[in-house]
Amino acid sequence: MDKISYALGMLIAQNLKEMKVEGLDTARFTQAVAAVLGNETTEMPLNQAQATVQKFLQEREEEAGRAARAAGEAFLAENAKKEGVTVLESGLQYEVLTPAIGMKPTAADSVRCHYEGRLIDGTVFDSSYRRGEPATFPLRGVIKGWTEGLQHMAVGAKFRFFIPYHLAYGAQGAGGSIPPYAALVFDVELLSIEGK
Repeated sequence: MDKISYALGMLIAQNLKEMKVEGLDTARFTQAVAAVLGNETTEMPLNQAQATVQKFLQEREEEAGRAARAAGEAFLAENAKKEGVTVLESGLQYEVLTPAIGMKPTAADSVRCHYEGRLIDGTVFDSSYRRGEPATFPLRGVIKGWTEGLQHMAVGAKFRFFIPYHLAYGAQGAGGSIPPYAALVFDVELLSIEGK
């Protein structure tokens, strides 16, 4: 049991690290583990322990959301001052990297694009370039920033979109790669409008 005890401790500790639980009082943690495993009286009932942890995680998530929202707003405010950046009424910003003249999609169209999506710190979370294959999707089936932004592009153009959280994935984020309230940066190359 010595080896399994150690292994279980490692796994629990790794889970806590992945949850980014910092400043944990390991003596108190060990005390609680020993009390529960030894069927001893604990300082609080299990349901109170669950509520305490849930409250801690919720407060931490809310604080991270406030910080991400503030960082995104500061980034977009500074970015809006840059030469060549167009700011739309919705808050969407774009920069024309490669201009083109011609047909532009409507919200009802499907488009074929190459793109790369990044967080404002430069972390790439998705890239059709890395996959080596463009993506095709209906403009009504993507984030609002894309639906609006792509309608300003002609086939052959390449734009950089700076998308506020409310036109991206909002307060929910997306999976593990896009946190709640994240402003996003996308480089998008419009290759074609399907059926046109």
